[in-house]
Amino acid sequence: MQPIRGTKDILPKDIEIWQEIYKIAHNTLNNYNYSEIRTPILENTNLFERCIGNFTDIVNKEMYTFTDQGDRSITLRPEGTASIARAVLSNKIYLNNTMNRLWYFGPMFRYERPQKGRQRQFHQLGIECLGSNMPIADTEVIRIAYNILMQLNCETDCHLEINSIGDINERELYKIDLIQYLEKYENELDEDSKKKIHKNPLRILDSKNAKTQEILINAPILQNYLGKISKTHFDSLCDNLDYLNIKYVINNHLVRGLDYYNYTAFEIKTNETSQQNTICGGGRYDYLTEQLGGPSIPAVGWAIGIERLITLTKRQLTKNIMCSTIYIATEDFKTYETIWKIIDILEKYKLKFELDITGSSISKKIKKAYQIGINICIILRQHELESNSLIIKWLKTGKKQIIPISRLAEYINYVKNFF
Repeated sequence: MQPIRGTKDILPKDIEIWQEIYKIAHNTLNNYNYSEIRTPILENTNLFERCIGNFTDIVNKEMYTFTDQGDRSITLRPEGTASIARAVLSNKIYLNNTMNRLWYFGPMFRYERPQKGRQRQFHQLGIECLGSNMPIADTEVIRIAYNILMQLNCETDCHLEINSIGDINERELYKIDLIQYLEKYENELDEDSKKKIHKNPLRILDSKNAKTQEILINAPILQNYLGKISKTHFDSLCDNLDYLNIKYVINNHLVRGLDYYNYTAFEIKTNETSQQNTICGGGRYDYLTEQLGGPSIPAVGWAIGIERLITLTKRQLTKNIMCSTIYIATEDFKTYETIWKIIDILEKYKLKFELDITGSSISKKIKKAYQIGINICIILRQHELESNSLIIKWLKTGKKQIIPISRLAEYINYVKNFF
């Protein structure tokens, strides 16, 4: 029996990497006063149709949608922002605080061709800063993304691309000229782009087709259609990034794949030449809560794909996550009082330990400890126990010490500094 195509088991040997990413995100976002939120993976289909847009690939091709026993159309969430906006409105958390900084970490679902770093059940870390229309909020969320990537030692393998996609009216004016331009080359466009000319022409801008990208070289540029407010917002963002020495490239074809964005759009990409090289994507969405029937709450945020992040940083994280288990190997279990006394001490000092509860010989138990990379092994043999002592063996150096059981707590208090 195999897992469903596009899904993947996260095995115990990988869980520590996931936990390390979660810990870094939690600590970083806690410093910025972001609060974690967890929304259901099931939502009404209408939520995503209204938020993401009926002409997007996500809604048209990629959503996992089904009718439940109550004859309701239900969708497994394909992204996090729409669910956060729904949660903010349905729980009225905006009434207690005009500013809400929220973050999430969890599974999303899209029907896509499985490939490296992309699964049909995938995971995202995301943040949403709700309540401010100031460009400094855009800067803050980008800075947080870079802060997290720096702690994972992969920021040098990435670069930031930014763009302003203006407001709805500016984009509508731009679409008219863009469609007019693209119609002249319709026969030369890739099949997917041909379908989008009149439905969602902005999505053609980030087509991965080389011929389509050649055609777009002389296409109208959205920045030429921006009004004063859009330009001022974008210029202020650039000034802030310059001050923080966060390097960026202005990409006039960067539009993002969701209809709810306005003003700022950005992506942090790996330096690989692969088409699937976006590790973090986000932007500003000031009208999303209004689309859902709520009050106007300006907002900006991003999401990081965890599977892609792990492929980028796994080697470094694996190196940093040291095996800090203390292994307890005993000749037999008749001296259970001593065993539980040792475990009490290890629990007191919050040290990770493993008691070998197999029926193997003590030599095989020590050999196993070597094989799994244990640093310290506590050995209980009858000979030492007769004098109320035990053996501490440092497996990586071979150093061996005989310690009175009465002094074990003192010894553990000392060695814990080496973990």
